[in-house]
Amino acid sequence: MNAPVLQMPIQNEIAQHQLDSIINARLDELLPQKLAEIAANKTPSMAIIVTKGTLDWAYPPFILASTAAALGWEVSLFFTFYGLELLKRDLSSLKISPLGNPAMPMKMPVGPQWFRGIEWNIPNLVQAAIPGYENLATSLMKKTIKNVGVADVEELRQFCLEADVIMVACQMTVDLFGYDQEVFIPEVKDYIGAASFLPIAQTSDVSLFI
Repeated sequence: MNAPVLQMPIQNEIAQHQLDSIINARLDELLPQKLAEIAANKTPSMAIIVTKGTLDWAYPPFILASTAAALGWEVSLFFTFYGLELLKRDLSSLKISPLGNPAMPMKMPVGPQWFRGIEWNIPNLVQAAIPGYENLATSLMKKTIKNVGVADVEELRQFCLEADVIMVACQMTVDLFGYDQEVFIPEVKDYIGAASFLPIAQTSDVSLFI
């Protein structure tokens, strides 16, 4: 008489187990698809810490930032220490420094092709001893940039701004060097500390230190 009553909890338990198995199997099928959809719809992001302030080192962050922005990425640049030079309104004073940069090829941007192809391996001690060598190297670099049709630093920075690249300055370095914010372009979004930028870098798909 009591057998059907005893069987009911067992039957309910079996039915629940079957239902759980069906749900889990369905989740195993749908979850990878959903994660793939989320990844496909996510906007890539990049964060760059910019620390250099010479003419040659101005190109990597602006080229990478403008290219990523053109691809639809969200890009943030954090300018600190000498990198603040790249936020100034006037970039005409940017120079290159061959000293301590032995890998930099010294080629002449003028003359016949065979002459332009010569690499002038000038020792750093000689470069340091020649008055005005830094100015000469800078003028040669600018001539080379113009000859090959590469955009200048001002143009690259403007490309970044037009593509909504976020540019922020390190407030600690601004205070350290005694900068007046008026010397910087008005498009600087904010003056923040490392503690404010690190979370941005942490959640970015690509983080670079230049």
